[in-house]
Amino acid sequence: MRNLIVITLSLLLLPGLVLAHASEQGFVLLLPTDIYISAGVASVALTVALLAALPAWVAARLFRPLPLIPRPNIPLHHLTSCLSALFLAFLVWRGFAGPRDPLVNPLPLFVWTVWWIGLVSLQGLIGNHWRWTNPWTGPTAILARLTGSRSLLRYPSRLGHLPGIVIFLAFAGFLLADPAPADPHRLAIFAGGYWYLTLMGITLFGPRWLLRGEALTILMRIYARMGLVGRVRGRIALGLWGWQVLTAPPVSLGLALFIVTLLGTGSFDGLNETFWWMGLLGLNPLEFPGRSAVIFQTLAGLLIANAALIAVFALCLWLGERIAGTGRPLRQAFCLFAPTILPIALGYHVAHYLTAAMVDGQYVLMALTDPLGRGADLLGLGPFFVTTGFFNTPGTVKAIWLTQAGAVVIGHVIAILLAHALAVRGHGSTWRAVMGQAPLALFMIGYTVFGLWLLASPRGM
Repeated sequence: MRNLIVITLSLLLLPGLVLAHASEQGFVLLLPTDIYISAGVASVALTVALLAALPAWVAARLFRPLPLIPRPNIPLHHLTSCLSALFLAFLVWRGFAGPRDPLVNPLPLFVWTVWWIGLVSLQGLIGNHWRWTNPWTGPTAILARLTGSRSLLRYPSRLGHLPGIVIFLAFAGFLLADPAPADPHRLAIFAGGYWYLTLMGITLFGPRWLLRGEALTILMRIYARMGLVGRVRGRIALGLWGWQVLTAPPVSLGLALFIVTLLGTGSFDGLNETFWWMGLLGLNPLEFPGRSAVIFQTLAGLLIANAALIAVFALCLWLGERIAGTGRPLRQAFCLFAPTILPIALGYHVAHYLTAAMVDGQYVLMALTDPLGRGADLLGLGPFFVTTGFFNTPGTVKAIWLTQAGAVVIGHVIAILLAHALAVRGHGSTWRAVMGQAPLALFMIGYTVFGLWLLASPRGM
């Protein structure tokens, strides 16, 4: 094995108005080949050992939550929701009226760094903060009380989560394919318009629109099942990541498709930045013409990647059910096991955005200390300069890629444990569960290697 020398940090495509990842990612952190291959092999060995050797009760017991204290009855979520809406309104105003530099204007910093990277990760790692930070529930409650009105229309149940899936893909398309998703003025139109259209949807269809049609709330509610903290019989409980997946009932087909789409979108987010993808498009990554030249290819790739992942995941489940001889319909198996891939999606989300968060988080601090751009220093930071020096020190670089690889591998291990626990519960036999899970285990092993390869691949977009 080669010595752990990693100072392969390239500064690619780093114009002054670039917000790391949200527009064009400029930092490329290469993971050593021997390390990520070793991590993939280790996860393979651990997967096989867990599926073949664990007694039937072990996986379920690992996810048994520990009730702590009675859940406090503090009805402040509508108040905090209104504060979130007001803060969003301030950010949108700054998007229109503030500086055009996305590294200075607080709107892109808070949307792409604080919310998309930070709060989405915390939702899955810790627990459901969206109940308190959702910017729609409070305003709609006030509107309903003032007008005394209920929803104007009945939400068509046959639509299920289809509107949420479509809106999430549109959101992903904006993030990945739009020429400048971090441009403050452009993002202000997008964020303000989306908030207003969602409010209209809630007015028309009631709270069901948030649960079925509003993609961000669906996303947050799904990731809440991954959190360490949750509720059990009226008490705050603590458990291993994913324990709430086992306590919740199977999801609907629409929600299951949303979950797989979440993983597929995150994976394509990483894939479309790689030199390999650019070579597939016939582009020289060192002479990348800009996003505007590949809008159609990016959108097509996003849709194809998600369709392919859904097909492969369904095929693995179909094969597993046939091997185990359960006679369970594919639809039922899909709805049962789709939530088990949430740890994979969350692990890759954390790993993929770690380096961007380390850099852009510093710009967030600068925006917090001077939110109006008038030279204030509310946080008392004094002279503050953004640094990327931690990319040039072997010790910190090693810690970064170990954290990234660890997030991916841990996510897959938890996913395998969840799938095994659900399979044992459904089959009633450890051996049938192991046999039935073999195709899904191979799928997760392959995705481990794929995720680590994405982290290690050179990126130029």
